Amino acid sequence: MKELGDYLKETRESNCVSIEEAAEDLNVSESIISNIESGNTRAFRDMFELKDRVKEYAKYLGLDPEKVVDEFNDFLFEHTSKISLKDILEAEEDHKQKEQNKISSPYTIQNNSVYIDKRYFKVVGACVILLLILMLIIMILKSILIPNENITNRELLSVHEIRGD
Repeated sequence: MKELGDYLKETRESNCVSIEEAAEDLNVSESIISNIESGNTRAFRDMFELKDRVKEYAKYLGLDPEKVVDEFNDFLFEHTSKISLKDILEAEEDHKQKEQNKISSPYTIQNNSVYIDKRYFKVVGACVILLLILMLIIMILKSILIPNENITNRELLSVHEIRGD
């Protein structure tokens, strides 16, 4: 990555562009440009972010971004192929350990899984059934105890005609 960073730095300098100007034009911090040019991969969250930044920077400098990304991919392959399986397994175990040690709260949302308690569905289902039964009882009582007051206009006219009103 150091060679690629040096190449990007030389291109920037040959275009008479300062780090400050490049950072402002790309809307990134100066440290991002410096870290790319110095080959400091640890300054980035992950390799995908670094790859996107390198591609964007190469495009800004007028270079062919695909060729620069190919160089980056070559670096990435060389870098990752040198990591032993033991190191990968240890890193994975460390990651699992950190995940287990995280403090969790019932009020926070878990990003990688959705926790649903089966008791929740039983309680909600029972409440819905009880509500439906209660509504049915109210409708039956209403129809039995309260006479139908929905007399239409036609029925009222016929009642008035019979009375002679």
